[in-house]
Amino acid sequence: MRTTARFIPAIYIFLLMTPIYWLINMSFKTTNEILGTFSLWPNEVTFDNYITIFTDPTWYNGYFNSLSYVTINMLISVSVALPAAYAFSRYRFLGDKHLFFWLLTNRMAPPAVFALPFFQLYSAVNLFDTPLAVALAHCLFNIPLAVWILEGFMSGIPKELDETAYVDGYSFPRFFVRIFVPTIASGIGVALFFCFMFSWVELLLAKTLTSVAAKPIAATMTRTASSSGYELGLLAAAGTLTIIPGAFVIYFVRNYIAKGFALGRV
Repeated sequence: MRTTARFIPAIYIFLLMTPIYWLINMSFKTTNEILGTFSLWPNEVTFDNYITIFTDPTWYNGYFNSLSYVTINMLISVSVALPAAYAFSRYRFLGDKHLFFWLLTNRMAPPAVFALPFFQLYSAVNLFDTPLAVALAHCLFNIPLAVWILEGFMSGIPKELDETAYVDGYSFPRFFVRIFVPTIASGIGVALFFCFMFSWVELLLAKTLTSVAAKPIAATMTRTASSSGYELGLLAAAGTLTIIPGAFVIYFVRNYIAKGFALGRV
C-alpha cells in the first residue's frame, strides 16, 4: 500500500515534467533534427538557438519588454489594491458589496473585449507601443484580483490591532506601513504571484498594444516563420527561457503561496 502511495505521485510528477523536458531537449536541437528524427536527447547538441536569442536585439529586447511591463503592473496593482482592500475589510459603506462585486466582474471579462478600446485610447494619448500601456491595461484585471485576495487576508486580522496602534500614537500611514503591511506579507506575496502569472502569460493585449519598440517576447515568438517554415529549435529555446522568470517568482514566494492557499481567499 505504501509503495503504491509513493508510485502514483511519482508517475504524476513524471507526466508533468515530460513536456518541460521535451521543450528543453528540443532547444538544443536544430530544426532539421527535430523534424527528421525522434530522440530522447539531441544527437548533436547545439547552442545556436540560445546564442541567437542573446545576440539578436529582437529577441532579448522582447524579454526585457515583457519583464518591464510585468514589473510595472505588479507594483501598480498591489499599491492600488492595498488601500482598497483595507477599506473593504475595515469599513462598511453604502454599496460596498455591489462595488466589490463589480470589481470582480472586470476580472471575469475576457481581454478581447477591451483590446480595441485600449488600442484607440493609448494611440490618442501617445502611450501605444510602450511597456506602460500594457502594464496599465493588465491593471484592469489584476487590481480586482489583488483586492479580492488581500481583502481576505485583512479580514482575518482583528480590528483591535488597528485600535491598539492608534492608542500607542501611530498615525495611519505609519501604522499601515510598519505594522499592518508586514502582518499580511503572505497575502501580498500571493497577490504578486497571481499578478505576475496573468501579466506574464497574457498575449492578446500585449500584442495589440505594442508594435516594435515594446514588443513582448510572446509576440516575438509568433513571428519566427521563415521561407523554410518555423524555426522550431529557436522557439523551444525561447520557450525554455520564458519558464525561468516564473520559476524564480515561485521560488521566492513559495512559502507565502502555501500560507495563501491555507489562510487567504485563493
